[in-house]
Amino acid sequence: MIKILIVDDEKSICDLIDLNLTAAGYHCTSVQDGLEAIDKIERGAYDLILLDVMLPGADGYDIIEYIRPMKIPVIFITAKHEVKDRVKGLKLGADDYLVKPFDVVELVARVEAVLRRYNKADSKLTFRDIVVDVEAHRVTRAGRPVELTNKEFGLLVLFIRNKNIALFREMLYEKVWEEDYYGDSRTLDLHVQRLRKKMGWENSLIAVYKVGYRLEL
Repeated sequence: MIKILIVDDEKSICDLIDLNLTAAGYHCTSVQDGLEAIDKIERGAYDLILLDVMLPGADGYDIIEYIRPMKIPVIFITAKHEVKDRVKGLKLGADDYLVKPFDVVELVARVEAVLRRYNKADSKLTFRDIVVDVEAHRVTRAGRPVELTNKEFGLLVLFIRNKNIALFREMLYEKVWEEDYYGDSRTLDLHVQRLRKKMGWENSLIAVYKVGYRLEL
């Protein structure tokens, strides 16, 4: 399982990130102090670090310079939003830079993108009796193959990777159809209905009023 270290001095943010990344299938550890983070990194093997800049003990810039030889991918998550701050973070070796407040769905997507860049992303996803081989574009349910259209497959991957997160219609449409959303949800709704039936998700893939859909554990 992919191991992620979350370093942020606000416990509420650590808990929010932990909750959502755990639901997406990652193993998370969180700390609120820079020196404690360095200690964790020395004693553990992490696939990715989510790192705040302003920390007690040692700040994020000190930490990324310390761990640079370890070649662990890093995403800065910080309230420091000015261009000079982004440039500094990226020049120090961060793989991405996300400004607070952030959207949880965007965070999960950025985590996946960085892990893919390092060939660490899980190529297989599971949800109950469903197994998805992302690279082979193959889906099985209770061991039996399920035929999906490209759009249905795209929706399936998004829902499984964002379990328990309400996904906006606009985001689903733009990610899967790769075009702007103009408020007509009929096409999306029809695809979701077909996916529900094929996956047996009648009671799991829930419509969220005025938002979109959520796949519930």
